[in-house]
Amino acid sequence: MKNESRVIHQPRIDLPAGNEPLIGPVYRSVKFTFPSIGDAMTIEARRQGFDYARDSNPTTRQLECLCAELQGRDDAICVSTGMAAAWLALLGNLKAGDRVVFFVECYRPIRTMLRERLPQFGITHTMVSLHDHVAIEKALALDDTKLLIFEAPTNPMLQIPDFEAILAMAKANEVVTVLDNTFGGLHNHGRYDIDFLIHSLTKYASGHGDVMGGVVIADGQKIAALKPWAINMGATLDAGVAYMILRGLRTYYLRYARHSDSALKVASFLQGHARVERVFYPGLEDDPGYALAKRQMDNCGGVLSFDLGCKREQCWAFVDALELFATVASIGSTESLVAPVRLYFGQDLSGAEALQAGITDGTVRLSVGLEDPDDLIADLEQAFIKTFG
Repeated sequence: MKNESRVIHQPRIDLPAGNEPLIGPVYRSVKFTFPSIGDAMTIEARRQGFDYARDSNPTTRQLECLCAELQGRDDAICVSTGMAAAWLALLGNLKAGDRVVFFVECYRPIRTMLRERLPQFGITHTMVSLHDHVAIEKALALDDTKLLIFEAPTNPMLQIPDFEAILAMAKANEVVTVLDNTFGGLHNHGRYDIDFLIHSLTKYASGHGDVMGGVVIADGQKIAALKPWAINMGATLDAGVAYMILRGLRTYYLRYARHSDSALKVASFLQGHARVERVFYPGLEDDPGYALAKRQMDNCGGVLSFDLGCKREQCWAFVDALELFATVASIGSTESLVAPVRLYFGQDLSGAEALQAGITDGTVRLSVGLEDPDDLIADLEQAFIKTFG
């Protein structure tokens, strides 16, 4: 073989029998083959084998299996971003003429998808508050309502839905339920009878803010029905990214616990501060969602919001005065982040809708990282002094 051919047909290194790596390899190949067409057509090959990476990849498949196991489900589909997961879960379950119910307290890109994008496909919506169970029941009972999408806790105001009540209403009306469980995490909410759980793997799963990914998790039959949609949509998760998320998940439980402990400490500090009107964090005992969160969740995560009771200019000045918190609209990283809520998460809401969601010009959201919480509290204190005197 000449060298021009050898650089293409490179040597293969196979491990001896019983010689296994502790960390699984990254399968970078887009294409996979079998010794013969007959081998490729066997039942085992078609069910468990690999052909083209848009369909499946061994590294990505490892991540899918792990995510499914963590949420107590049979299967999962990994995609390129959290929003791709949301689109997959909705488009795979809706058609023109269907209605989606969602909450005003939800993530802004989800509202954009439902209010601006899906109507172009003939899909309508009803937006209510997650606290208004009468309105929820009325919306779910409409003949054309086919799907409910919601979050727990909500982004950005950390509201806690009553799973038992809301899911009972959805099931009674045969409405498909989709939970964006990004804030709750892969260890929470799996015990509830939710049809589809979606996550932005960019956040707590990865944990380091250096890759993006998403996942849809459900029972095997539901995932099998979604799989052709995922393949045709082409929102494939890269194998290298899947490996990075798998690596991040090795420290997931340690990080989530540290995020939660530090967030509670920061929230307690803010709750006692004279310049803070209200703190939104379900880990606080006097938070309206505390009892529900304690019953439904294990730890409350690293995100909290608080209201300064000030005008927009002072809110922005406070955010700018912080030194350890980077002004970024993300969560779950090692570093702490801050965002003015009305600007980053509520610009699409009318004044009345923002008030319904609990958002004012003085609302701030923090994603508490892995720094020492005392350093974060000191940074917040100096920002209070610098901004308000």
